Amino acid sequence: MPLSTEMQQILALARRENASDIHIVAGLPPTFRINGEIILSNRPPLQREQTQALCYSLLNEEQQKAFERDWQLCCSLFDPKLGRFRVSIYYHAGNAEMAIRPVMDHIKTRNELRLPPQIEDLCRLPSGLVLLTGPTGSGKTTTLNYMIDLINSERRCKIIAIEDPVEYVHKQKKAIIVQQELHTDVKSFSSALTHVLRQNPDVICVGEMRDLETTETALVAAETGHLVIATCHTPNTMQTVERIVAIFPHEKQGQIYAQLASSLQGILAHRLVPSVGKKERKLATELLLVNHAVRKHIRDRELQMLVSVIQTNTRLGMHLMDDSLVELYQAGDITYDTAVSNSSDPKNFRERIHRDTLPREQ
Repeated sequence: MPLSTEMQQILALARRENASDIHIVAGLPPTFRINGEIILSNRPPLQREQTQALCYSLLNEEQQKAFERDWQLCCSLFDPKLGRFRVSIYYHAGNAEMAIRPVMDHIKTRNELRLPPQIEDLCRLPSGLVLLTGPTGSGKTTTLNYMIDLINSERRCKIIAIEDPVEYVHKQKKAIIVQQELHTDVKSFSSALTHVLRQNPDVICVGEMRDLETTETALVAAETGHLVIATCHTPNTMQTVERIVAIFPHEKQGQIYAQLASSLQGILAHRLVPSVGKKERKLATELLLVNHAVRKHIRDRELQMLVSVIQTNTRLGMHLMDDSLVELYQAGDITYDTAVSNSSDPKNFRERIHRDTLPREQ
């Protein structure tokens, strides 16, 4: 459906300012997140009726019913001139408001995204579970789309992606790609994933493993010869495994540990941190590649040992989030304060930075 003039102006301004997010909130002018900081536009404050009208102007009849039933809704928006946007509509004090994310119009290279080279090896696996983790807005979906594009470029296969919503529309290269959007093409991640297994996929991409049924089906798919790539809202590798297991009732957790031990292939955690001068944000990562030791520790429920495995396998490309922060700091990409505030243990992190910068004896 065509956009209103007011919405076109807001989205165009966001594109010009390279905003990562747009917030439509009653009582405030349209607000943008630029390089991680919230910036108010110089437009007049929006009244409650205006935010409600702007929200509903983006929804078709079916989406309006879903929003009024569930009180929240994610959907995608496309404009021929302005591109694609991800829209999240919610109620605040009984009134509809929304957050909008401009979506990339092309896939960046691995170097541009600052992804570790081992991500390419994970894309080339024939089966197993690969998890992309991190808080909202940390780059998980960008990495997922990079992985889809790499597989599409190299492999004659069928890729099915279940997304909430579809952000980047992939064009066929070597693979068949089916992108299904929640509330438009499918009713839920869990029901869609069950049907996906009957559609002869080689690669399955799940926008989020958010409930027991989705997680359970994803694990089965990864065990039965499919490559499953999924995202989770967890900050690091150890907590990712803990969170997945905790979804299930206690009596079933032993089985889940065993399934994870056999099917998990890797976990890449994401965090975007402000650069020097706050002109952009830099990606810090944590990478766990699953080997025999990792499988044993997961099977034996010794998740605290995963950190030691990463530390002793840096030659393979594994690294902790603190390692990535040190690298960004030493390259001059982020400030000392940013590195310390994002570290897992600021005291030890300061000592490490100090130790690494001391002059060495000849």
